[in-house]
Amino acid sequence: MIIAIDGPAASGKGTLAKRLALHYGLPHLDTGLLYRAVARTLLDHHDPLGDEALAVRAAQSLDLAHLDETRLRGREMGEAASVVAAIPAVRTALTAWQRQFAARPEGAVLDGRDIGTVICPDAQVKIFVTASAEERARRRHRELAGRGDPTPYEDVLADIRKRDARDSGRTTAPLVAAADARLLDTTDLGIEQAFQAAVAHVEAARREPD
Repeated sequence: MIIAIDGPAASGKGTLAKRLALHYGLPHLDTGLLYRAVARTLLDHHDPLGDEALAVRAAQSLDLAHLDETRLRGREMGEAASVVAAIPAVRTALTAWQRQFAARPEGAVLDGRDIGTVICPDAQVKIFVTASAEERARRRHRELAGRGDPTPYEDVLADIRKRDARDSGRTTAPLVAAADARLLDTTDLGIEQAFQAAVAHVEAARREPD
């Protein structure tokens, strides 16, 4: 069983994907980390994020086993990842890696922005997780504050809206719900409520005839 979870920044898709993976005993891949890792590689070498050749080289040589996830989190890395993710050749370079992960015999849970539309269009379960920009900004602001980042809420909201526009407007694999995805709006849901709703979506999809 492949569970594809898509949605914009801070919608809660990552948290739901991790819990669903644990619930169903499946491996999980946060595909956003791949793009953050590419961006981190460029920044570490003081290379411009928009340099296609260097970004593709970084994507092709990615070694997730030696990545420090703590260095891939944070407001600036999210913005940087959004920049490199808009480069079509980078997305192409990472597509095979993601599909290979999804092709495990037991299945997998993947979350990102193009899982149900590009990476795993034949996934048995597709969920598009969303929430209002204001609520997503509040969540991200709390998360950053918990790490000691004093970024004002207004700046976080502006970042969220900028990322939404970039992710939805790119020519290759734009952020969009797959036609057969189940919509899950988490604006007014707590974590447990959202998880139970996600499980209900998965179970409903599993009951559908092939």
